[in-house]
Amino acid sequence: MSIRALVAMGTIFALLAAAAEAQQNTSGGRVLTGAAAFGDWRDDAPGVWRHITPADLPPPGATPSVANVARIVARPADAAPRVPPGFKVELFASGLKGPRALRVAPNGDIFVAETDAGRIRVLRAPDGANKPSETGTFASGLGEPFGLAFYPPGPDPQWLYVAMTTKVVRFAYRSGDLRARSRARTVVPRLPGGGHSTRDVVFSNDGARMFVSVGSATNDAEGMGERYPEGLQSFEAQHALGASWGRDTDRATVLAFDPEGLNRKIFATGIRNCVGLAVHPQTGDVWCSVNERDGLGDDLVPDFITRVREGGFYGWPWFYIGANPDPQHRGYRAELKDKVTVPDVLIQSHSASLQLAFYTGTQFPTEYHGDAFAAEHGSWNRAKRTGYKVVRVKLKDGVPTGEYQDFLTGFVVNDRSVWGRPVGVAVAHDGSLLVSEDANGTIWIIRRQMTDDGGQK
Repeated sequence: MSIRALVAMGTIFALLAAAAEAQQNTSGGRVLTGAAAFGDWRDDAPGVWRHITPADLPPPGATPSVANVARIVARPADAAPRVPPGFKVELFASGLKGPRALRVAPNGDIFVAETDAGRIRVLRAPDGANKPSETGTFASGLGEPFGLAFYPPGPDPQWLYVAMTTKVVRFAYRSGDLRARSRARTVVPRLPGGGHSTRDVVFSNDGARMFVSVGSATNDAEGMGERYPEGLQSFEAQHALGASWGRDTDRATVLAFDPEGLNRKIFATGIRNCVGLAVHPQTGDVWCSVNERDGLGDDLVPDFITRVREGGFYGWPWFYIGANPDPQHRGYRAELKDKVTVPDVLIQSHSASLQLAFYTGTQFPTEYHGDAFAAEHGSWNRAKRTGYKVVRVKLKDGVPTGEYQDFLTGFVVNDRSVWGRPVGVAVAHDGSLLVSEDANGTIWIIRRQMTDDGGQK
């Protein structure tokens, strides 16, 4: 065969390989698949779609595990996040102390958990405003508040529930309150402390059940040890399928209660750190935005966003993304191998997926309606960092397709430094999207861009 023919054949194979790593999604956009879907911050751009599947995962240790903690810098004067064409992003609030989870009250007030400061702040802004017109400290002196939920669900809540590291409390609330009208009442008095500290709280659509996420105490259940089969059988009967023990007893779970904090039940297990909880407004499905384990290489284990099934076991710590055995626990709990629920949407490993929100507004184009947005706080356990963005998760009739899109990017300065780390996402009263980041203490607002004649692009 001639050299020219060999070159031509090599070109064909290269094109076929590239085609194998790209496909078209339901919106007509190019989707990165296979190894191309992993990438790093240099590959991020608004509008880029990714689809990672269990078949794409490398073996454990395919790359070394590295510590690559980002250096936080002040926002450069010319820096701003980037959004897809047809949208605009503007600075909404600044000077906050580590703003994390966001929740919008039915009247449009924006509640912000300033976790490290131990307080809940309220920002009030008329629809379409670029800045808050009024602010207030709703409550202070709290122990690492994160999750916020209004109860009962609907237009006239009477309580604001706040999930803290070791308990859940609630404050009496009436529409328009900028400050709590009474002291906090404890609803769940004891949650496991230490380790992963964020706790989120949400309610079922009918208000009958309260869900609370509790992350693991450890990265990979280090030091948990083995339990004798007879002891294990008794333990699991009390703590649900795949439940961990020792320091991680009743952790790496989603718990369910009634609104008074009674009738406690383990709803799902094996979810290493469900930072963001959400309930789908139509289907009623419980969803989690999850941080998976570190230490197995750059592209392992993927973080994920998923529907959470009652009684489901999601693998941690013995397995990951289905029946893949964790090398730290190989040979343990083999009987669970075929009982692991595979999550719906796999996210680039070490992205640190945090708060999750469904788009319930009407301002964004029709194809966005019903999709989800999730904040990716950013990696530390990866040679080339990833995350530091907000992604859009594609749903069809309430069911995830497995695809997600980079929606808000631009927080990374270079391989070493970042100026923003997204945490909270929420849909504002006017249908715009709010995003908090806790590195420089800002909140950003994303709106559909208007044309010169007042229409929408």
